[in-house]
Amino acid sequence: MKIAVVILNWNGVQLLEKFLPSVVQYSPEAEIYVADNASTDASIAFVKAHFPAVQIIQNNGNYGFAKGYNEALKNLQADVYALVNSDIEVTPNWLTPIVKTFQEERSTAIIQPKILDYKQKQLFEYAGAAGGFIDKYGYPYCRGRIFDTIEKDNGQYNDKRTIFWASGACFFIRTSVYHELKGFDDDFFAHQEEIDLCWRANNKGYQIKYVHESTVFHVGGATLQQGNPMKTYLNFRNSLFMLTKNLPRKKLFPILFTRMVLDGLAGIQFLTQGKVKHFWAILRAHFSFYQGFRKHYKKRDMVQMAQYFHIKSIVYQYFIKAGKVFEQ
Repeated sequence: MKIAVVILNWNGVQLLEKFLPSVVQYSPEAEIYVADNASTDASIAFVKAHFPAVQIIQNNGNYGFAKGYNEALKNLQADVYALVNSDIEVTPNWLTPIVKTFQEERSTAIIQPKILDYKQKQLFEYAGAAGGFIDKYGYPYCRGRIFDTIEKDNGQYNDKRTIFWASGACFFIRTSVYHELKGFDDDFFAHQEEIDLCWRANNKGYQIKYVHESTVFHVGGATLQQGNPMKTYLNFRNSLFMLTKNLPRKKLFPILFTRMVLDGLAGIQFLTQGKVKHFWAILRAHFSFYQGFRKHYKKRDMVQMAQYFHIKSIVYQYFIKAGKVFEQ
């Protein structure tokens, strides 16, 4: 099985200096690529000078995560794409259990490893942890991370199990499935494009798995910090686009209405906290959603899975019922 490890980069020479060595050292069975979104720093020069075996794919512009990968993978031949953030440290034999799962389970199309925090290695990392789910209203959460509550890794998620979405921080997908689904949605630019892709894979009956035997460490927020209003804008906008594309037809408008009310409450909370820029980010996200609704509605698949959520409301479970960890 041919594995292509593809690291998307934009002006990230310092991240490449720190994390590319582990990928090269622990991935002898894979071809390694750096897909560069038209960096203006020394990224390409660094890779060429220090890792000549690493192949470089040069995009013509900063296309973000979604289109950046779509452009880079257009003509890349492999059986499996391993899409890896530039701030990921991998571990010995990290590819072995992933390849084994793909070989043994033909219906499994997407896999995520265990993702731990690079800075506090005993903790799960925010972006993916031990596999992702969404609630009825499209709010994402993970085993090991509910909103801002991060669990310590005590082996409680040392398993292999079906999940709803895999983190884009370290995302394995069969090449055939990636191209069948036409990759990520370019219009998302960044954030939640992997959840949208996984939802579309679920709609077609593919399995998405978490495999704990493979472990990576993620810095998180190295490109766009958690408190950045642009992150707020992209997350709220893209979540509404994702719901428009993937919700079952009968549930589409009732759930969109409820979700937008909940977004409004989140905006009010930002105002009470003095986070005016985040309030405006949600307003901007909603106006962008109105403008893009028709376009994204036309992207809907012929069939949507009826039961896509694990629980009805993660907001209710977390804030009212005080369910702070996945098992609660």
